[in-house]
Amino acid sequence: MNKAEYEQSELYKLRHSAAHLMAQAVTELFPGVALAIGPPIENGFYYDIDFPEPLREEDLTKIEKKMRELSNLKQPIVRREAKDRADAEKIIREECSLGQPNGVVKYKLELLEDIPEGDPISFYEQQATDKQGNEHMFIDLCRGPHIPDTGTIKHFKLMSLAGAYWRGNVKNKQLTRIYGTAFETKEELELYLHNLEEAKKRDHRKLGRELGLFMFSDKVGPGLPLWLPKGAVLRDTLSDFLKSEQLHRGYEPVVTPNIASKRLYEKSGHILTYKEKMFPFMEDDEKETFILKPMNCPFHIEIYSSTLRSYRDLPVRYAEFGTVYRYEQSGELAGMLRVRGFTQDDAHLFVTPDQLLPEFKGVVDLMMTVLKKLGLDDYRVRVGTRDPDDTKYVGHQDNWDRSEKAILQACDELGLAYEISAGDAAFYGPKLDLIIKDALGREWQMGTVQVDYNLPERFELEYIGEDSKPHRPIMIHRAPFGSLERMIGLLTEQYAGAFPLWLSPVQVAILSIADRHVAYAKSIAEALCGFERDIHLEDEQVPFTPVEATDLGLRVTIDDSRQTLGKKIRETQRLKVPYMLIVGDKDAEAGTVGVRSREDGDLGAMTVPEFIKMVREKLNS
Repeated sequence: MNKAEYEQSELYKLRHSAAHLMAQAVTELFPGVALAIGPPIENGFYYDIDFPEPLREEDLTKIEKKMRELSNLKQPIVRREAKDRADAEKIIREECSLGQPNGVVKYKLELLEDIPEGDPISFYEQQATDKQGNEHMFIDLCRGPHIPDTGTIKHFKLMSLAGAYWRGNVKNKQLTRIYGTAFETKEELELYLHNLEEAKKRDHRKLGRELGLFMFSDKVGPGLPLWLPKGAVLRDTLSDFLKSEQLHRGYEPVVTPNIASKRLYEKSGHILTYKEKMFPFMEDDEKETFILKPMNCPFHIEIYSSTLRSYRDLPVRYAEFGTVYRYEQSGELAGMLRVRGFTQDDAHLFVTPDQLLPEFKGVVDLMMTVLKKLGLDDYRVRVGTRDPDDTKYVGHQDNWDRSEKAILQACDELGLAYEISAGDAAFYGPKLDLIIKDALGREWQMGTVQVDYNLPERFELEYIGEDSKPHRPIMIHRAPFGSLERMIGLLTEQYAGAFPLWLSPVQVAILSIADRHVAYAKSIAEALCGFERDIHLEDEQVPFTPVEATDLGLRVTIDDSRQTLGKKIRETQRLKVPYMLIVGDKDAEAGTVGVRSREDGDLGAMTVPEFIKMVREKLNS
C-alpha cells in the first residue's frame, strides 16, 4: 500500500498503539524516564525516550515481557480532549508525569507549544487493574489514531536501540530511540522477521566486499564509492546493455563535464530549489563561480540550443551516463543506495506537442524492457503530480495541466494501473516513477520519466515549425536505472550476489587440477572469450587438441593456483560464479570438461562444444 493508504489502515493504528504500549511498559519498569515522541513508521514504530541510566539491548526482552502483561489486561484506549491550552498543560504536569518530577514531561510541554492556537489538543489514555488489584494507567499527548484496546496488540517485536537527538538537532540532548514492529497476525510478523534475517545475508554492502565489487574509503570520503575490477565489469555490462537499447531507439550519446558555471544553474532555477543538495560552490582566480554538477539536464539543453532546429529534426534524444554529485547528509548515506557521487543513465528528449504522447510511451516501453531483462517483474506505477498548496514548483499552471494530462493518457493507452501521488512531482514538472518490489517484498523507487514544459521556457528553446515560425519544444527527462549505483545495490540484494549469467562479472571459472593442465585450461578460456589469454606455464604439458575459438565473448577466469581442488571449488562457489569447469588428465586427452553449475550442481563431463552450446542457449533465452 502507498503512504496515504498506510496512514489510514488498521495496521498503522495498531503500530501507533504499540508505541504507546511500549512507552507505558518503559515508564513502569524505569521510573524517572522522560518520554519524547513515538510515531508509527513504514515498517513499525519507535519511541524517543530520555533515560536516567543507559538502556541495554538485553533490556528489550524485559520491556517486551511487560508489554505482553499489559496487552493481556485489554486496556481500553480512550481519546480525551483538553478544554483549552491551560487544561492540556495541567494534564501533562499532573497525569502524564505519573507522580514523578515535572522534568520528565518537559518534552511533552515543548510539543504542546507546537500545536497551533485553536487546534484541538487530544490525549489518549489506557488503564486497567490486574488480578492482584494493581492499577495500570498511562496517558500521552497524541492526535491518534489508535485501536480500541491494547488486547489486540499481540504480534510485536522490539528490534533495536539507537541514539536520536531531540527534534533532530545535534545541539539538543541525545535520547534513546527504541525501534519495534507490530503486525495483525503471527504469520505476518514471522515472515517480516524471516525477511530481515534474509536481508542481512543479502546486504549489498556485505556482498559488495565479499564479491570484490566496490568499496568505500574514509580517505576518499563518505558516499563516494570506489569500483573494484569485478564491479566495474558489472557496471559496464549494465551500461552496454542500455546503450545498445538506446541506439536501436534513436538516442544519440553525449558527454558533459562534471562542473559548470553557477550561471547555468541560475538559469535553470536549480539554485533556488536545489541549493541544499549542492556541494559548496567553487571560485576561480577570475571570480567565476563553479558548481559540482548535481544533474545533467542543463548541459543537454545547451547542446540542443547550440544550433537552429527544424520540426524535421525533432524528436532529439540525447543520452549520457553522467556522473553527478549531491550533498546528502551523512546520516542519509546507505551503501550504494544513497551516495554523494553517482552515475545516472540520463536522457533528455526534445519533442513537439504531437510527438509528446508517442515518445513518452516509447520511454515507458524502454523502461519495461529494462525491467524484464533484469528480472524485476514486480512493480507498481506512481504518477507524481503538483501539490497546489506548495510553492516549490515553477512554471505556468496551464503547462502543468497539459503535462499531467499527457502522462495519465499514456498510462491509460499502455494499460498501466497507476496511483496518483500529489506533491511528488519534480519542481519543474510531473513524473512517472516505477516502484520495484524485490525478492523480500521491499519497495524501491527506481526508474523515472518526467514531462517538462518549464525548462524549455526558462532557456527559451525553439524549433522552426511547418509554418516557418518558432515554437517551444517539450522536454522529457528519463532514467530507467535511476542510477548505476542504486540499481547495482538493488540487484546485488535481489540476487543475493548470484547474478544472472549474462550479468555476472565472471561467468565461467576454469579450475586446473595440476600445473600440467593449465595449457588446456588456457585453450578453453580462449575459445570461450574469443581472444588469447596470457597464462604462465611452468611444467611439461599434457598434449591436447586446441579448442576452436567462438564468438561468445564470455568473461572467464582460470584458477591455476596450487590449492587443492576442493579449496578451489569452495572459493568459486563463494564468489557465486555461474559455471565452473574442472580439467584434469582425462579431460585434456578426451577434449572434455567437468561441469558444475551454480544452480544445478554437478552436470558431469561434457565436450567443450557441448558446453558452449548449452551456454549459448542459456544466454539466448
